[in-house]
Amino acid sequence: MQIRNIAIIAHVDHGKTTLVDKMLRQSGAFRDNQVVQERVMDSNPLERERGITILAKNTSIHWKDVKINVVDTPGHADFGGEVERILRMVDGVLLVVDAFDGPMPQTRFVLRKALELGRTPVIVINKIDRPGADPLRVHDEVLSLFIELEADEAQLDAPVVYASARDGVSTLDLDTPLTDLSPLFDTIVAHVPPPSDAAGPFQMLVSTIDYSPYLGRLAIGRIERGTIKVGDAVALLPLEPTRPMERGRVTKLFGIEGLERIEIESASAGEIVQLAGLEGVEIGLTVTDIEHPERLAGISVEEPTISVDFVVNNSPFAGKDGKFVTSRQLRERLYKELERNVALRVEDTESTDSWAVSGRGELHLSILMETMRREGYEFQVSRPRVITKEGLNGERLEPYEELSIDVPEDFLGAVMEKLGQRRAEMIEMKNPGQGLVRLLYRIPARGLFGYRSEFLTDTRGTGIMHHRYLEYGPWAGPLAGRSRGVLVSMENGTVVAFALMSLQERATLFVSPGDAVYEGMVVGENSRPGDMDVNPSKEKKLTNIRTKSTDENVNLEPPRVLTLESALEYIEDDELIEVTPQSIRLRKRLLSASDRKKISREAKRERERAAL
Repeated sequence: MQIRNIAIIAHVDHGKTTLVDKMLRQSGAFRDNQVVQERVMDSNPLERERGITILAKNTSIHWKDVKINVVDTPGHADFGGEVERILRMVDGVLLVVDAFDGPMPQTRFVLRKALELGRTPVIVINKIDRPGADPLRVHDEVLSLFIELEADEAQLDAPVVYASARDGVSTLDLDTPLTDLSPLFDTIVAHVPPPSDAAGPFQMLVSTIDYSPYLGRLAIGRIERGTIKVGDAVALLPLEPTRPMERGRVTKLFGIEGLERIEIESASAGEIVQLAGLEGVEIGLTVTDIEHPERLAGISVEEPTISVDFVVNNSPFAGKDGKFVTSRQLRERLYKELERNVALRVEDTESTDSWAVSGRGELHLSILMETMRREGYEFQVSRPRVITKEGLNGERLEPYEELSIDVPEDFLGAVMEKLGQRRAEMIEMKNPGQGLVRLLYRIPARGLFGYRSEFLTDTRGTGIMHHRYLEYGPWAGPLAGRSRGVLVSMENGTVVAFALMSLQERATLFVSPGDAVYEGMVVGENSRPGDMDVNPSKEKKLTNIRTKSTDENVNLEPPRVLTLESALEYIEDDELIEVTPQSIRLRKRLLSASDRKKISREAKRERERAAL
């Protein structure tokens, strides 16, 4: 049987997962009476809740006499490590581009990776039924991007398919009626090369891993050379040539049919398989014939740019919600994450209760935090900080991001003013139509901390922003932090509506009546600069005199609900996020008001000495 291995790559929300859905349905992967949920490839609960792809997943489709192995990849720049690995498993890519948005920051990122690896592209201009869609303009923009990224002649000659993934239709020519996805399937078969039938001793690069409670770790990758059978002896080669190889035997071998993992007896070069039997398997290692241990080039992943501290929870509420609260449990879980998450870094610190965890962005780190809290872990997290480097001349360098913004013309002034304060440099401004302006900026990664919520407020929820890592550049100098202070509880107790009624006039609250609070916990945002100690558990004094004013109803505004992303953007250096399975709370590092005042006085004296 002929094989084609392809990855679907695109900017976030351009329709990759929906397109795979329709491809599976039209290729007969499901029975006619089978009930299948939408976005079937997004199997992780977090993916379904957020509407994004986090983990790459592979499936297979049979079209005529060809088996097409399809890998759905994430669209967010924070999960670039996933994309990087998957491109090593395939021979071609489907580049999906929105017919209104055109190429976006992540389009450039994933396409650059694919072209550098020499993958054969097929361009899919999706959502041609969207209001305001201009597929011909987008076609020209995609070709300009290919030229800019120095694609070779064969890649520049990539075929173009126009499609509506939602309706499951496609065409090669906009003048002909849209039918089903047959034009897309035929284009893949005709233009994506089959894997080379490399004869010789078995060789496979581990691109990703899975875990089975019965079989242990499963190595997933494409067979680069030779044939493998159940029972064959194999060698696992470490990254360092000086270390000894691990010997093992293939106990089980799996292939993918549709969405099902099926057991197979043998597989040959070009096939994507899952292999059981090697305990120490890790991403980037090579599995080979035991008599010919020849190593393949490993997988290079871009370095992390943002770091946070994971700290054992030591608040007064520690241990009330979580099952896993000790430093040993937290450390084991963080290091276990490294087995699958290749773009993550975990380092021990001087404290035995704290670890520095580095990733590609706030979303990358917050997904890890959300996953851990759902597993029953309790911990605290610091404010994110950028990872700096030293330049050739000894100067300090920091990461810069490319920021793309779509904003209605009415809010353009407010957005440009705020970005100017954050040391952003405008690269481009254009009008894609429908009253929108598209801005392209180069901005220090620090400048984006806390900006998303500000941006949504300034644009009344109508603006769209995306960003991706660009490069390291000179340190941009100090940036303005949070403009408002916070309300800090000065007592342990339970929140009372009477106390909140007087506080809500001068603050935005984070708590509701009945919530438990402790001294040092952040309960709201002050309307002015500077922190304010308050007592949210202060009860109304009872008297034996009844009047209309004393019996008035308490009308409270709904509190601001903090998500992990919004909390990471919001906090300052002297604050922590307390993350438990039930709650997300903000707190001061120093819970005691007297301790905070003492530190504040000492810092003021230091500034005065420095000024002299």
